[in-house]
Amino acid sequence: MPLHKMSLGHWQRTIKGVTDNLLSQRTRGFLQIAARQKQGNAVLISSTAAVFGEAGHADYASGKAAIAYGLTRSLKNEISRLAPHTRTYCGGRINCICPGWTVVPRNAARLRAAATVRKVTATMALPQIARPEDIAHAAVFLSSDTLARHITGQTLLIAGGMEGRLLWEPGEIDPALV
Repeated sequence: MPLHKMSLGHWQRTIKGVTDNLLSQRTRGFLQIAARQKQGNAVLISSTAAVFGEAGHADYASGKAAIAYGLTRSLKNEISRLAPHTRTYCGGRINCICPGWTVVPRNAARLRAAATVRKVTATMALPQIARPEDIAHAAVFLSSDTLARHITGQTLLIAGGMEGRLLWEPGEIDPALV
């Protein structure tokens, strides 16, 4: 729904849905444990909508951007004091993954249509849809004290080199105006 038609209630429900579960239960609990143990790494999950935006989804994109940028970068500073670098420990780290289109049960049926696959891969250098293991491998890498010991506060796109979303279908462009 375009922002100018969106009610404040719709906006607030979306932002609440995107951020509440993450903030109230998982992230706060993780930080409490990290403070007790003096170590820990977290990988937050956002979306390419945070990076590129999505027409008709300003609410969702805004909530995801808050996670991918403001929250990730703020928490990397907080965890550095809760789980500090020592001689034997690299220090606590917080990073974020922004997956693009990924084959998961909720969109698998849509992604069986060739036209949909062509549309969603049209802005990707690697024109293929991610699999859940592509996202999982990145999360394992970022969680590893050995492999990613000096990486914190970063937002990693797992989207086949996506550079943005198509704004116009080919038939919507008037070549005479280009």
